Amino acid sequence: MDAIETVLLILLVADAIALTVLVLVQQGKGAEVGAAFGSGSANTVFGSAGANSFMTKLTVWLAIGFFAITFGLAYTAKQRAGNVEIEGLPQLPAEAASESAPAVEAPLGEESTDSRLTEEPQSVDSRVPEV
Repeated sequence: MDAIETVLLILLVADAIALTVLVLVQQGKGAEVGAAFGSGSANTVFGSAGANSFMTKLTVWLAIGFFAITFGLAYTAKQRAGNVEIEGLPQLPAEAASESAPAVEAPLGEESTDSRLTEEPQSVDSRVPEV
């Protein structure tokens, strides 16, 4: 699973960089006004429609790819979280977990009688003078 996750991360970074560069290269909506006064250039490299439709389509496909890769990474993270026991992380047995933190339920308006909840805090040796 680590190899798939590494490949997806590399693809995500490459897609994000390409998407950022492509968005920064595109001209804004007001850029056509300058072409009317002779400062624009003819976009004949990408055909008569210009580069705008090609770059717009490429931007859309890069954005779709970004979301697809992100969902793929989320799926691999979910699988990794489901395999916590296999990864070797320690797990408390159910009996030990219930003994270490007992559930104390007190009705509304009544104080809990559990002494562990109301113990006085131990003094801490610190160098901050008391005021």
